[in-house]
Parts: sequence; C-alpha cells; structure tokens
Amino acid sequence: MATSRNHQKAHGIGQIEEQLNEQAEAAEAIQGGSETDREIAKSANRDARTSLDEIIDK
Repeated sequence: MATSRNHQKAHGIGQIEEQLNEQAEAAEAIQGGSETDREIAKSANRDARTSLDEIIDK
C-alpha cells in the first residue's frame, strides 16, 4: 500500500512540475524571456542529468 501511495505522490509531483513548466513557457511566450532566465534554465537542465541518464544515452 505504501508503495502505491508513494507512486501516486511521485506522479502528482511530476504533474505539478509539468504544469509549472507550461505556465513558465506561456509567460515567456507572452512577455518574452530574458538572458538571465535562459541561463538559469540551461543550468537547471544541465544539473538535472544523473548517472542513470548517461547510462540510458549510451
């Protein structure tokens, strides 16, 4: 039961992250982005890679 609950929480978190990303993209499309925003996003995406991602890419 706990595993199912944890899975549901993880899925909910993923949905929240996706929704926030979509809102940020919409705001950027409307307002235009800044160089600082692009650098932060670039850095965040670069840091998000894990050793598992590297294995999958091989």
